[in-house]
Amino acid sequence: MARHNEERAVSVPTPAATLREFGHELIERMAAHLDRVESLPVSTSRAPREIAKEFVSPLPLEGANAAEVWDDVWSRIAGESIQLHHPMYMGHQVAPPLPHAVLADALVSLLNQSLAVWEMSPTGTFVEAEVLRWMRELLGFPATSDGTFVSGGSVANLTALLAAREARFPGVWRRGVAGGEGAERAVVFVTDHSHYSMERAVGIMGLGSDAVVPVPSRGGKMDVAALAQLLAQAHRDGRIPLAVVATAGSTPTGSFDDLAAVADVAAAEGVWLHVDGAHGTSFLASERLRPLLRGIERADSVSWDPHKMMFMPISAGAVFVRERRHLDAAFQQSAPYLFHPRPGEERSYDSGRRTLQCSRRADAFKVWVALRHYGLRYFGELQERTVDATSLLYQKLSQTTDFEPMHRPESNILCFRHLPERVRGRSPEEIDAFQGTLRERYNASGKGWITATVLEGRRVLRVTLINPRTEEEHLDRLIAGLREVGEGVG
Repeated sequence: MARHNEERAVSVPTPAATLREFGHELIERMAAHLDRVESLPVSTSRAPREIAKEFVSPLPLEGANAAEVWDDVWSRIAGESIQLHHPMYMGHQVAPPLPHAVLADALVSLLNQSLAVWEMSPTGTFVEAEVLRWMRELLGFPATSDGTFVSGGSVANLTALLAAREARFPGVWRRGVAGGEGAERAVVFVTDHSHYSMERAVGIMGLGSDAVVPVPSRGGKMDVAALAQLLAQAHRDGRIPLAVVATAGSTPTGSFDDLAAVADVAAAEGVWLHVDGAHGTSFLASERLRPLLRGIERADSVSWDPHKMMFMPISAGAVFVRERRHLDAAFQQSAPYLFHPRPGEERSYDSGRRTLQCSRRADAFKVWVALRHYGLRYFGELQERTVDATSLLYQKLSQTTDFEPMHRPESNILCFRHLPERVRGRSPEEIDAFQGTLRERYNASGKGWITATVLEGRRVLRVTLINPRTEEEHLDRLIAGLREVGEGVG
């Protein structure tokens, strides 16, 4: 047996040597990739099935030469990926990350600290605490507030509603949804532009899909008068309002609800106000854009994704509550193998007590490094560039006869339709089909990359200008490219 083990002894090179040899080369490849990114197609033109075939192979039982593996990885992955750093990328709300944030993210992976418990992240715990304190300061939240980093807006929204549930129905964590008095009749008020994760959170909580009460919108914003009426109706029906969800930077159009007006209604009814600010809360970094968020300081909870408009690598999300006791109560569990009370602690440093995740990266570290290096004003300037570019695109489309903007943009998201003369007289269904085919073929051309959505029942094209390097020339190329591709769409 001993001889067998000797024959199968595994060579383990020192980590430092491996990182030096291959890390430097990878960084050079990454930098060269950014140098030439504008010469690349913005995304692949190949169909999913075609790409999938290249990634079907037997489980590797024996290792291969590292240089060959990395050559293969680079050739198959980087070139076929969607190029977020390309100024013609105008798609989903996924940002081209800032370089120092990318480097910080690599260090996070190297150190591999787990933030659920302090003893596994003795410094990362306090880095996160500092970043959360900065963010709470921007929100205008009181000293009694708190927050935690999470994987993104979906977990942030779920955490906020769990905090709201325990605040409204104390003890429901232990007794269950139907156990708290009236909990089975709880309802959550959302608009049609709310992120789908709100309804998903309600389902996960076991409240039932009919606990979601849709609030009408006007011009892409919550109709506050209708909200007041629906709250009154809920009381008459014997249903208990659990939370009102306002949106700061909606996914479809980038619109901002009137947070101050919504806060007035929620306060009058004594209802928890959650602001889904995954996209738009970052605009607090800009003095010019900050007024869009007037009233957010009155929210009971807020979700915020720095991996959107603070240009961080995925993932970096956060959730905040006005009163820390509600975040403490959102998750209640005993785990003596993890959470260890320490003498003199007023409140546990083990953040896993206050979050859904147990295995959790030190995502706050990249935000900490980036804020310290770039400064808050720099983020505001980048955001303003994207918003100004979107406003300019709106002006350009408004001056054409073959494009129709669907709304005036409040932020960096704009929906529109391409309507050449030969298309304008067709049925609504045919026009919808034209927009869908146009988007598919334009993206496949590699000229650029955009998304689509449905507004008021009609298919529309949608752009998110999230790359600060997108200039006027790129907007002109978008319009010209859509026209060119549209000529070949029947």
